Amino acid sequence: MGFYVRFWGTRGSIPTPGKAAHRYGGNTSCVEIRVDDTLFICDGGSGLRELGTDLLARAKGQPITAHFLFSHMHWDHIQGFPFFTPVYIPANKFFIYGAHTGDTRFHRLLSGQMSSSYFPVDFSELRGTIVAADLGDDGERLIEGTLVRCLSLHHPGGCYAYRFERDGRSVVYATDNEIDQTLPDPDSVIANPAAPREIPADLVKFCEGADVLISDSQYTDDEYPTRIGWGHPRASTAVDLAVQAGVKQLALYHHDPMHSDHDVERKIANCRARVQRLGGDVFIFGAREGLEIRVDVDEPEA
Repeated sequence: MGFYVRFWGTRGSIPTPGKAAHRYGGNTSCVEIRVDDTLFICDGGSGLRELGTDLLARAKGQPITAHFLFSHMHWDHIQGFPFFTPVYIPANKFFIYGAHTGDTRFHRLLSGQMSSSYFPVDFSELRGTIVAADLGDDGERLIEGTLVRCLSLHHPGGCYAYRFERDGRSVVYATDNEIDQTLPDPDSVIANPAAPREIPADLVKFCEGADVLISDSQYTDDEYPTRIGWGHPRASTAVDLAVQAGVKQLALYHHDPMHSDHDVERKIANCRARVQRLGGDVFIFGAREGLEIRVDVDEPEA
């Protein structure tokens, strides 16, 4: 038994095909998380198209069921949904979760992007079963044995992080979160990027002890001052979160569309050096398309 995490889209803001993004990928946000036979899909950016093709090959004609958890509805997180082939097949079933009881916003907005003004195929023409679900009054629900929880993040228009827990193991998906603007004194930290950052307690607790934290890490320290308010953090701030929360692995995610593979690798190296300076014990890696990682789950004692 275990968690399997596979990255299908790791880029932020807009797809970036081409040689400069060959290693880390140019598709926008989409992550597959599997726990036994339960399939969770975090975000539906352009990477969702390739995930759909792969799911059909794996299913070999059998019905597909999946649970969609969207961070938010900006284009780079939903643009793959109309090209997700499994949703056109009648036998398949997909749950679209709102954050709280009665929250059907994500389901409604997905249908909106498939109106005739934006796309030639209407949402009503999808043949698969699409269920508007939610995570309940407390923003958490047990889904086929996995506890799924959400936390509101700092991003224009709102955004959610998700934590998946099963038998003492956990994976956190937390993208599009301008952590820097939630610090007690953002200006002083911007002026002194080497200084350790006091991450908000609710975010630290949400990520605490995670086996894998998938975190937005779009900007470098030098880039961020000209992008304040755009909804994304410095990669170095994501490192401070990981260290303070005691996570085991940090996946640097939502790579800037202007960053080449070389830029991403330099970001990874700088983040690893920061972990050492902070005295942390976090393994840092760059999320890249096609990468699959496994988090083993301990079997319960008899």
